[in-house]
Amino acid sequence: MLADSVRLALPAEAAQLAAIQRRGWVQQLPAELADSVLAEVDLEAMTASWHAAIVRPPLAQFRVLAAIADERVVGFAALGPSADADAEPGTDGLVAEFTIDPQAQRSGHGSRLLNACVDTLRADGFERATWWVRSTDDVLRGFLVDAGWAPDGSHQEVGTDDDRVRLKLIRLHTDIKARSSV
Repeated sequence: MLADSVRLALPAEAAQLAAIQRRGWVQQLPAELADSVLAEVDLEAMTASWHAAIVRPPLAQFRVLAAIADERVVGFAALGPSADADAEPGTDGLVAEFTIDPQAQRSGHGSRLLNACVDTLRADGFERATWWVRSTDDVLRGFLVDAGWAPDGSHQEVGTDDDRVRLKLIRLHTDIKARSSV
């Protein structure tokens, strides 16, 4: 049996990532929004999208990481350069997606995956990491704050096309500059 770990996702794992993402949406989003999002995109289309992100990333610095336990995927993260209007190109990286399978939470996978995200962004030359978090997600925000992240004052709203459901997001950030050993 392999030790719990994080590594780059493999193309053959795209279906597992899509299934975990769908379960994560059900757990994390308000029911009406989760139902709307799940109705808009099927598992097959999501699998194809994750497969493409793994084998043909839109940018060289775009990465999909997989958290592994008992030789199966239990979570994932998607990282890359921040596309925010105020982002500093080459300096600001983004954790765009981060989901631990609800069945595997509270087992250390989130901490391992978060550390791998920061290490990967730093290795790709980024000096700051950002992450958009639902303003009502106290658990995730607390997890990140405990790990050294903080709100930077930016916020935005997203929602359904008909505006029936809106979510407020706040942006957290952390300094990930490589430290000199001198």
